[in-house]
Amino acid sequence: MTLSTKYQQIRQETLSFCKHLIIEDFSIQVVQFASPAKWHLAHTTWFFETFILKTYSKKYKVFDDDFNFLFNSYYNNVGSRILQANRGNMSRPSIDKVFEYRSYVDKHMITLLNTTTNQRLLDLVTLGLNHEQQHQELLVTDVKYMLGHNPLFPVFNADYNLVKDYNTDNALVTINAGNYTIGYQGDDFCYDNELGVHQVYLNDFEIHTHLVTNGEYLEFMNSGAYSDFNLWLDEGWTWVNQNNIKAPLYWHKKDDEWYQYTLAGLQKVDPLALVSHISFFEAQAFAEWKGMRLPTEFEWEIASRKFDWGKRWEWTNSAYLPYPNFVKENGAVGEYNGKFMSSKMVLRGASVATSKNHSRPTYRNFFNPAQRWQYTGIRLVK
Repeated sequence: MTLSTKYQQIRQETLSFCKHLIIEDFSIQVVQFASPAKWHLAHTTWFFETFILKTYSKKYKVFDDDFNFLFNSYYNNVGSRILQANRGNMSRPSIDKVFEYRSYVDKHMITLLNTTTNQRLLDLVTLGLNHEQQHQELLVTDVKYMLGHNPLFPVFNADYNLVKDYNTDNALVTINAGNYTIGYQGDDFCYDNELGVHQVYLNDFEIHTHLVTNGEYLEFMNSGAYSDFNLWLDEGWTWVNQNNIKAPLYWHKKDDEWYQYTLAGLQKVDPLALVSHISFFEAQAFAEWKGMRLPTEFEWEIASRKFDWGKRWEWTNSAYLPYPNFVKENGAVGEYNGKFMSSKMVLRGASVATSKNHSRPTYRNFFNPAQRWQYTGIRLVK
């Protein structure tokens, strides 16, 4: 597949998801960290315009001079921008204008891709496509957050449940102590935070081949765990009490039964399905309750060849920090990962919302420990 074909395919996948939205859905932002669908559509387009077309296409004319201010996310090198919390305030430009923007940029990108051999340009396009795939997953989770906080719990797509996933195995795998190599070693694309191949020493450990289920998590809840400060990190205990946390995100008790909001609407919690939308604090407390722990990201990477993964992003007990010899690129592209290496925890694997061909064992996702709107789950270690 040529890069031009891949470009068109990935860009179309973003639009395909949005076919299930109505026009009022595109601009809604109900919380700071979940951006409107319209913003995602424009921001991913802005990425190609800003980092590729403006630099490598000599005859390119910027679509709208205001869009750099409106759709820049966090790139200080590129200029000022609106606050993230204000992304839902933009009733203008219209969604039609944003679709026009995408078409305009796509036309120029395809022309450029069909005529260039510049490797730096091609590498930036590959980065841009992986960036778009990250936003495809964010589109899924941000749309779910928006609709999941609508009092009617509307159906996005009756065939789009995404939480009806089950374990296919139930065992403990032993990993022997020793030195292991960590980091990406292939020739294909990876993010800079996966580089810096290095050795780590791991003690003997046993890791579950299965993820925690809703039924197991219900036992944790019914034991009074959300009221037992002994199970929680201090910051987690503060988070539980300040936010009155009693259950995973999207769970609602109705007539003494638990339901959860899915993109297919409100449905009964299936005790056999994998628990989802769990914060690091909840994952850690559950592990404490079970007398076990979460794996480090290094343990997870080495053990991942022993079990199936990819249904939930899996919390690890590793802070998001640079690997040895990590080097940020100069300029705006260097802001992509490195500047976020503070106050975040690493998640490994992928989820049911992750775009196809956008996962690998060395992929390092990262979020604040209280965040749980992603499809996150729990794997335990002894």
